[in-house]
Amino acid sequence: MGMGGNIRNLIAKRAAKEIENGMVVNLGIGIPSLVPNHLPENIHVFFQAENGVLGMGSTPLPGEENENLCNAAGYPVSVRPGASYFDSALAFGMIRRGKLDITILGSLQVSEKGDLANWIVPGKRVPGMGGAMELSQKAKKVIVLMSHTDKFGNSKVVKSCSLPVTTPDCVNMIITDLAVFEIKKDGMLLTELMPGVNLEQVKEKTEATFTLSPAIL
Repeated sequence: MGMGGNIRNLIAKRAAKEIENGMVVNLGIGIPSLVPNHLPENIHVFFQAENGVLGMGSTPLPGEENENLCNAAGYPVSVRPGASYFDSALAFGMIRRGKLDITILGSLQVSEKGDLANWIVPGKRVPGMGGAMELSQKAKKVIVLMSHTDKFGNSKVVKSCSLPVTTPDCVNMIITDLAVFEIKKDGMLLTELMPGVNLEQVKEKTEATFTLSPAIL
């Protein structure tokens, strides 16, 4: 069973704290698409989508959607003043030239070294690999938002990815329903616990090896 809406929004709200005024940010499918709903009014950000939008806003209210305006996943979006539209070739040109400050992606697994596995489960049908391979290599910061465990209770924060890797050694931060990790050159650091979660729960549900920040001790 998937995470409830409150938990998904809690993760997205925490991710929004990583965004600073004036940044160019790309959002993946799923929980990342909720991030614009949690930005303070005084933070002005250029959200970019691979299908050719720069300047997306929050999710439109029911009945206020524009059928011609969507993100890369096909979900309705709004736009902020100054937004622009272009083809996907130019959108990927922005990505490949390293113009994105942050990309916020979902994932199936992340290893303790920062390897990202988010594009396929062997034997399952998928719509395509999308832009994750370019985004995870070229964005200045890669943040992953995901549930801490899969539907079988297995950790998705792992020692080594068992699923096909999208990009090795690329993830800078992981935000789950249990905790926030930063991935450093010397390993994975637990920096925050989500509300109502204790350290023992995180240790029990995390396969990867991690150290504790002073804020946790």
